[in-house]
Amino acid sequence: MTYDIIIIGGGPIGMTCAIAAKQAGLHYVVLEKGVLVNSIYNFPTNMTFFSTSNLLEIGGVPFIAHSDKPTRREALEYFRRVQESWDLDIRLYTEVLSMAQQDKEYLIETSKGDFKGKYVVVASGFYDTPRMLHVPGESLKKVKHFYDDPHPYVDQNVLVVGAANSACDVALETYYKGAHVTMAIRESEIYPKVKYWIRPNIENRIKEGSIKAYFNTTVKAITPDEVVLETPDGEVTIANDFVLAMTGYQPNYGLFEKLGLPISDDPDKVPIHDEKTLETPLTGVYVAGVINSGMQTSKLFIENTRVHAEMIMKDIASKQ
Repeated sequence: MTYDIIIIGGGPIGMTCAIAAKQAGLHYVVLEKGVLVNSIYNFPTNMTFFSTSNLLEIGGVPFIAHSDKPTRREALEYFRRVQESWDLDIRLYTEVLSMAQQDKEYLIETSKGDFKGKYVVVASGFYDTPRMLHVPGESLKKVKHFYDDPHPYVDQNVLVVGAANSACDVALETYYKGAHVTMAIRESEIYPKVKYWIRPNIENRIKEGSIKAYFNTTVKAITPDEVVLETPDGEVTIANDFVLAMTGYQPNYGLFEKLGLPISDDPDKVPIHDEKTLETPLTGVYVAGVINSGMQTSKLFIENTRVHAEMIMKDIASKQ
């Protein structure tokens, strides 16, 4: 079977592309390596979105939440209802392994067999791939790049690495549940764009000494019982049970390499594409969603990339 379109990524934008393909009468399939909206599933259990529910809506399905800003749990249920409402063909737990061009089609090898398609849309997001610390000991089980729930950290020595929204949220939540929290912050201050209702709280906890913060500091090494920090005053070794590395995320460049997607040489490492059509130098292969900003992960969100589906389908229609 040859599909008109193969969509890689079953997140909100991948689903939006699937809905647009279905509306256009095109035969499509979505390949998702994990669960439905896998990135959102990996968000912290108690997370609240910064975006309002109407800005997250796709496919004309209303997003009804208990407050103006929905929770992770509400988002998971919403996108499940979208999938159900549109009866989208999404193959879950189907990891893409490689892509090869055969004549005018693309053969995509996955963990659950091969798929052929005339066009390919890559909408793999970025939250699945954390930015690593690249320090000795990072592979220890006590090092977490995804935060879930505060309960495992009750009465534990916790090092939170980072100073943006995720790091501040994690530091506060674990502190309020009884963890002994230290922060390692590379810059000289808390990230200025931290949510306005979070920043004063974290700054006050640091000021009063409830949360210890090392500024202009990086992690040098991690051992089973300690962490070595590189501070302006030299090396500091502290007792440690868990490291929560909230250092941000990035597109899955390993996947891009498997697909043969060319990447720009600049520091942002943006997948090369036409900004009007979103087509890459690979004929018939498009990129959609937040991956289009490369390492600038705070530039694009669900609300300002929903239009990508329309742009791609318009270009594909022009080629029919």
